[in-house]
Amino acid sequence: MGRQSLHSGILLLAALVSLKGEKLPNCEDARKVFQLRQIGPAKGLPETPRAGADLQVCTSKNLTCCTKKMEERYQIVVKQDIQQVLQTSSSTLKFLISHNAAAFQETFEMLIRQAENYTSMLFCNTYRNMAVEAATALQEFFTDVGLFVFGIDISTEELVNRFFDTLFPLVYNHLINPGLTDISLEYSECIRMSQRDISPFGNVPKIVMGQMGRSLLSSRTFLQALNLGIEVINTTDHLQFSKDCSRALLRMQYCPHCQGMTLSKPCMGYCLNVIRGCLANMAEIDLHWRRYIQSLEELSSAMHGTYDIEHVLLNFHSLVNDALTQASINGPKVTEQVNKICGHPVRKTTLSPGYSDQNKDNQGMKMSARDNEETLANRRKEFMKSLRLYKTFYGGLADQLCINELAAADGLACWNGEDVVRSYTHRVVGNGVKAQSVNPEVKVKGTDPVINQIIDKLKHIIQVSFLCVLYVKAITIPGSGCEVFYFTDNREGWKCWEICIILATVHLYPNITLSSGAKKSYHVIGETALYRTCFDPPECTAPPPRSTALPCYIRIHVISGHVISG
Repeated sequence: MGRQSLHSGILLLAALVSLKGEKLPNCEDARKVFQLRQIGPAKGLPETPRAGADLQVCTSKNLTCCTKKMEERYQIVVKQDIQQVLQTSSSTLKFLISHNAAAFQETFEMLIRQAENYTSMLFCNTYRNMAVEAATALQEFFTDVGLFVFGIDISTEELVNRFFDTLFPLVYNHLINPGLTDISLEYSECIRMSQRDISPFGNVPKIVMGQMGRSLLSSRTFLQALNLGIEVINTTDHLQFSKDCSRALLRMQYCPHCQGMTLSKPCMGYCLNVIRGCLANMAEIDLHWRRYIQSLEELSSAMHGTYDIEHVLLNFHSLVNDALTQASINGPKVTEQVNKICGHPVRKTTLSPGYSDQNKDNQGMKMSARDNEETLANRRKEFMKSLRLYKTFYGGLADQLCINELAAADGLACWNGEDVVRSYTHRVVGNGVKAQSVNPEVKVKGTDPVINQIIDKLKHIIQVSFLCVLYVKAITIPGSGCEVFYFTDNREGWKCWEICIILATVHLYPNITLSSGAKKSYHVIGETALYRTCFDPPECTAPPPRSTALPCYIRIHVISGHVISG
C-alpha cells in the first residue's frame, strides 16, 4: 500500500514538473498551438522565453512565451471558444424545440386544410346546390383560423359569427326556401345581418365559438411559447461577456500556454468559479425556465378532448351539418322571423338546378381516419417528455461545461490561474448573481439588461399560458353570459396561493375597469380580455383559512363595459 502511494506521488510530481515547464528552453509548444489553432499570424511569435512586463492578464514572475499581441488574440479567441461551447451544449435542446415548433406549425396548417376539405366535401355531397357559393365563406373562415393560430389578433367569436352570417342567406335560399332565386343583394344582406338575432342554427354557433376559442387560443399560445424558447436559447448562445469575465476566461484557458503548459486544464473548483461568474446572469433564467416548462406541461395537458385542436377542426364539418339540419327543422319559424325583419321579397319561382335532397345521408364523404399513433396529442406528449429532461438546463449549465468540456478530471494536476497544482484551494461559489459577491476569480457588476429582457418575456408567456389553461378549463354559468374558474394554487414555484381566480371572457371594451374589490391586473389576448380576481391572505406562505369554502364560485356581471364581482 505504501509503495503504491509513493509511486502515485512520484507520478504526480513528474506531471507537475512536466506541466510547469520549469526549464522552458524554448517556446515551440506555445508557437505550435498558436499556429495550429489559427489564433493569429505566426509572424512575431517569440522563439525563446522573454520578459512579460507588457502583459496585462497573463502576468508571471517567470519568463513568458507570450507577447502583448498574442494576449490580445487570445482574448478574442477565448470568447469564441466559450460561445462555441455554449452553442454545443444547447444544440440538442435547441433542435428539440425548433424541430417540434416547425412540426406543430406544419401539423396545424395540415389540419386547417383538412378541415376545410372535409367541410367542402360536406357541401359538395350533401348540400350540392349551395357548394359553389359556400366555397368563399369557407375559404375566408379557414384563412382567419390560420391567421389567428399563427399570431394575428382576430376575434375567434367574430370569425365564427361572420361565417354563420355569410352562410345564412345561402341556407335560407337553398335549404329553407329551395327553388326561389333572384334575391336582391339588399335582401341577402338583410338576411345576413339578422342571423345573430334569429339564431337559425340553434346553439351550434355558440358551441363552435367555445370549441374554436379554447382550442385555437391554446394552440396559438403553445406555438408562441415554443418560439420564445428558441429565442431564449439564441440569446444565451450569443451572450456578450463582461471585460472582467473575458480576462478571467483568458487567464483560465490560455495563460498556461505562456508558461509552456499547453496541455494543462483548469482545476474543477477554479473552472466553476470562472464559469459561474461569467454565466451568473444566465443562471438567473433558471427559475423562470423551470416555470416555463411547467407552464408548457400544463398547457399541453389542457389541450385534449373536446378542446384539442385536432378534434375541433376535424369535427367542424359535423357541427356545420348539425347547424344546417337545425336550420332546416326550424325553417317555417325562421321564414316567419325573416319576413318580419326583412319583409317579403318578390322573386321569380323556379326549381334550383342541381337541387338534391338535403336530408339524405352524407353519401360519398370519405373522411380518412387518422392513425392513433400519429395524433397531435401523442406528439405533444412525446415532446413534453423529452423537454422535461431540460428543466434544470440553465441551473446546471456552468457545472456541465466544466465537467464535460473544460476542467481537469479529479486527481490530475491542474491550473489554478497562477500555477499547476494538485488542487484548487479557494472557496467555490454558487450560481446566480448574488453568489458572485465572494467569487475570487470574477467580479460581477449588476444584472444584464439582455437577460432581464428575456426573463420578462418568459414571465409574460408563463402568465399567458397560465391564463390560457384557466380559459380552457373555464366553467360557463348558464344564463350569466360569463365564464368562471376557481383555482387554489399550492404548486412549487408560485409566489402565493390564491383562494380563487375569476375568469370572464367578454368583448374588449375600450374603457373597461375592474371593481374595487378585484386585483387590478389583467392580460388581453387579441380581442379577448382575461380577468383574474384574487383574494390573497395576509401572509403568502399561510395556508387557506379553514373557514373558506373551496371550491369558491363568484359570479361576474358585465354591465356597460364594467366587470363587477358579486
